[in-house]
Amino acid sequence: MLKWTAMSVLGVATVAAIALAVPQSTTKRFIGRWDITVTAGNDTYPDWLEVVPTDGEILARVQPRSGSVHHVDVLGLDNGHLKLAISPATKKSAGVTWDVTVEGDKLTGVENRGSSTAVLSGVRAPDLQREAPAQWSTPEPIFNGRDLTGWEPMGAAKSNWTVEDGALVNTDHGANIRSTRKFDDFKLHIEFNCADGGNSGIYLRGRYEVQVEYEPVDANDQFHTIGSVYGMIAPSVNLPRTPGQWESFDVTLVGRNVTVVRDGTTTIDHVDIPGITGGALDADEGAPGPFYLQGDHHGRLQFRNITVSLPKR
Repeated sequence: MLKWTAMSVLGVATVAAIALAVPQSTTKRFIGRWDITVTAGNDTYPDWLEVVPTDGEILARVQPRSGSVHHVDVLGLDNGHLKLAISPATKKSAGVTWDVTVEGDKLTGVENRGSSTAVLSGVRAPDLQREAPAQWSTPEPIFNGRDLTGWEPMGAAKSNWTVEDGALVNTDHGANIRSTRKFDDFKLHIEFNCADGGNSGIYLRGRYEVQVEYEPVDANDQFHTIGSVYGMIAPSVNLPRTPGQWESFDVTLVGRNVTVVRDGTTTIDHVDIPGITGGALDADEGAPGPFYLQGDHHGRLQFRNITVSLPKR
């Protein structure tokens, strides 16, 4: 179980403020990680919750539909209901609270957002602990360098994806794009060219974003910088910025254990990804999923030489 440090999301003072002191026996059912589906009318999307005991208290953090994982205020625990303040009210939006209960390995609850409500349904996140394969298949291309065969735009936004000089190019802000194939464990090689000021991401199984960005140096902390698993894992090595040049990621994902090699340097070395990141397609962490590339931030992101190796078991 992850025990968060002050640097992981917020500061020490904030963490202290949001802990709730309650009997261990009362909180035991909630402890752990939860893959959650939110249903709001006709809209369904994934969220994620982690509850951790520490020094007689509990801490909670949530990965909402978008943005980054963050600590949340624990408002109370009463009659088997855990109440959380997910986000505060602002001038533009109502505050969001959760009221959840747990029975066995299933979580249910209600999200309140002003006068609107949504239904929460979750299960314990799978541990996904498994041995790495002894051998991998020969790398095979999943982008042919000629057209969009094997890839499809996502959602209702206009797609600005095209192929230029052997590269998959997002010419302007618009739709994301995903592979039509789904993958479980894999080794991914992908080359990218991110212009100065650019921002995109490479999603593994459609759930875990490896960040691609060259925003201003002080715009992002280490958990949100290039090569991070967005909000969840910071790279252990800082490499020089090279906007406008071709770079590469080699990513190995077995279960939830990830290794990231950037331009030949290992920057994340066999670290478990705690849960889904913002923008995930779903919260079904145990299922195969596609690769998807963000196109909804900035244009002129380019990707090429996308290959995958699969386990030979």
